[in-house]
Amino acid sequence: MTKIPIRYVECPRDAWQGFNRFIPTEEKVAFLKKLLEAGFRHLDLTSFVSPKWVPQMADAEEVLAALPPPEGRTYLAIVANERGLERALKAPNLTHVGYPFSLSETFQRKNTNRSIEDSWPLVEAMVRAVEGRLGLVVYLSMAFGNPYGDPWSPEAVLEAIGRLRELGVKEIALADTYGVAEAGRIREVLQQAAARFGAEGLGAHLHARPEGVLEKVEAVLEAGVRWLEGALAGVGGCPFAGDELVGNLPTEKVLPHLEAQGLTTGVDMRALPLLAEEAARLRLLYG
Repeated sequence: MTKIPIRYVECPRDAWQGFNRFIPTEEKVAFLKKLLEAGFRHLDLTSFVSPKWVPQMADAEEVLAALPPPEGRTYLAIVANERGLERALKAPNLTHVGYPFSLSETFQRKNTNRSIEDSWPLVEAMVRAVEGRLGLVVYLSMAFGNPYGDPWSPEAVLEAIGRLRELGVKEIALADTYGVAEAGRIREVLQQAAARFGAEGLGAHLHARPEGVLEKVEAVLEAGVRWLEGALAGVGGCPFAGDELVGNLPTEKVLPHLEAQGLTTGVDMRALPLLAEEAARLRLLYG
């Protein structure tokens, strides 16, 4: 049976950014190289933000410089402002930048220290700055609701996607930042987005409790979306969720499920248990 390719982004950056202790650069690089050797082709691996706010990513340039050339793989770093973008444009081996754009006014100010209104000109400037140099992914966080009581509706999500498309953003991932959206809502929003804009360039970055992982994965697949993100051992997630069991989708659980359904990421399934153990070890040592 011919396997259908699916884009799976492994997110060590999301896993590591909240750790209490700094992971030595050489340990980060060693882990990332193991991911590449296992066949992972899409990595969200660092961020260009102030070390004051995310000290774990202070070595972004050093980590990228120590990796092999991407050669068709995706190396993505998160940026939150103009200064971060400037650093990213000068960084070695980087292929993509990601901008976190929240549909919740409260969370956008918490996360990027700017309003939604002020974020639109930045996205427009990013589109121009990266053209011909880097790819741009916009992460629509709080895309399935928010805990702050800020206005939310499926139509508001669609309007944001439409505006991003008009600006020239080709890759947009909808994020369940808080990790509590039910599978039904995830399916509904993604189905509407895929119907209006097409599933190409549309992804899902979800957080979940362990028992809800595969149900959410199925919701994405049923919507026709073929771009998912997660982290080995389910490390990371939203620190605001107030539930320590809410984490990233555990890669070692998700990828075999995808393979069983005729989808393929190109990752060696035999490598997943040891990689998950290594991810859990890093959390134990530095988390």
